[in-house]
Amino acid sequence: MTEVILIRHGETDWNVQGRFQGQIDVPLNAFGERQAVRMATRLAQERVDVMYCSDLLRTRQTAAPAERELRLSAAPDAALREQHFGVLEGLSFEEVRARHPNELAGWMLHDPDYTLPEGESVRRFHARVVGALNALAARHAGQRLAVVTHGGVLDMLYRTVHGLPLTGERACPIPNAGLNRLRVQGERLQIVTWADDAHLDGLTR
Repeated sequence: MTEVILIRHGETDWNVQGRFQGQIDVPLNAFGERQAVRMATRLAQERVDVMYCSDLLRTRQTAAPAERELRLSAAPDAALREQHFGVLEGLSFEEVRARHPNELAGWMLHDPDYTLPEGESVRRFHARVVGALNALAARHAGQRLAVVTHGGVLDMLYRTVHGLPLTGERACPIPNAGLNRLRVQGERLQIVTWADDAHLDGLTR
């Protein structure tokens, strides 16, 4: 059995603005940096054998304080990236509505096989995410991993554990810099705790 602590990156300005981040390199904002420090202090209280992160900037910046606390280096892995939203990336919802109304209408149908121009369907994204987690768990069997990734990645894993369809809106909370603990045995995933952000209590902007 492998234990995996999955962590969503800290807050970015684009999170606040409601922009499609996808696979664009967006840095943490000042509040997100403080969230990352709090998360690192929390992780330092327990054993972590190995660290991984998405290769995007916001996850690497979130991992950095934990790397220092744990004296580990987080290996970047492109398979842990957020879903690719194609032509919608970098745009706010209002900008998408104005510039790409047809694509927005298709996306809002929540068809897992719908692919935005230059983007990635939910079904392909789901397969990538589950495959990446299973590969990491097999590579580090019996160890405890900390993995810094994205909200969409966590959503795919939550749906997998609960047998939820890939259609429909997100059905679980995924706080920035929150801890989500899974156990992986073979290809069986089990959630131990979800959306634990007690370490962020009292943190103000």
